[in-house]
Amino acid sequence: MKFSLIICTYMRPEPLLQLLQSVQGQTLYPDEILIIDGSTNQEAELVLKDNPFANLHYFSVPPEHRGLTKQRNYGIDRVGKEMEVVCFLDDDTILEKDYFEEVLTTFKENPSIWGVGGVAVNENSWTLAEPNKKYDSRRYYQWEGFVYKEGQRNVVRHYLGLSSHLGPGRMPEYSHGKTCGFPLTGKTYEVDLLMGMSFAFRKKVVDAIRFSPYFEGYGLYEDADFSIRALEFGKNAVNTKARLSHYHHPSGRPNQYQYGKMVVRNGWYVWRVKNPQPSLEAKLKWNFITLVLTMIRFSNTFTTAKRKQAFTEALGRTVGWWSLWGNKPK
Repeated sequence: MKFSLIICTYMRPEPLLQLLQSVQGQTLYPDEILIIDGSTNQEAELVLKDNPFANLHYFSVPPEHRGLTKQRNYGIDRVGKEMEVVCFLDDDTILEKDYFEEVLTTFKENPSIWGVGGVAVNENSWTLAEPNKKYDSRRYYQWEGFVYKEGQRNVVRHYLGLSSHLGPGRMPEYSHGKTCGFPLTGKTYEVDLLMGMSFAFRKKVVDAIRFSPYFEGYGLYEDADFSIRALEFGKNAVNTKARLSHYHHPSGRPNQYQYGKMVVRNGWYVWRVKNPQPSLEAKLKWNFITLVLTMIRFSNTFTTAKRKQAFTEALGRTVGWWSLWGNKPK
């Protein structure tokens, strides 16, 4: 299967180079690599000139095409017609050597799967469950012989009876699902949502739909929105053998206040894309959970070292929630 790799980047020349070096060592190498650079300087371009890579095409986008959503669509428009799969990676990731081989194998062996995601091993907090040990289900989530220690927000939701009854990567009617990911079992799991740091789709998907202009700018949850709309073509799945590391480079991210607003407003938008007419119970649950999570972030002002970030994010979440009453996302 011929496949294309799109990497959208912004002011991160060194992380980009590290990612490309991990691509160079792959057991399967992309038939084309499209670097879509929204940087306001030439550092990434100069790094790529000093370090050439096969099949690489560099594009410095004009200001009107900057931003993750716009850059991804810009890249899609330039994918070769003969490609069968289009892969997307964040520029602050590093791949294990068989990443692409595992992604392509998933598509080849499962015609019903149209979207595939990988697993960030450096963020994976699952451990093997100890035999004969009883785990409190409100504080630990068990899955296929592995156990995951829940964070504060999920523990509170358990005690309030607001936990999702679905598995990881699935979106319940009230939207707030499990965010624990999957243990490294080597299996492939069907999901609703794929993570934008590492996902791929059959080219027929990106030929038919684009990343939504609603998310232009930083674009929080644009990957969830795209994943949900891709389900009209076939299934999405996470292959736990498709592994990489994700380092969350701090540059290019919004301040905590804006982030808090986007968590709520963009979260509402994605919820309604998946469930355009939710039940009254689902509406009440979505709003209640949103307020509970906001209160937890306010409490983090007194319980964490990053007090200012916690407070400003909580303030952004509050403003975002109130804004929904008179100005819902379209």
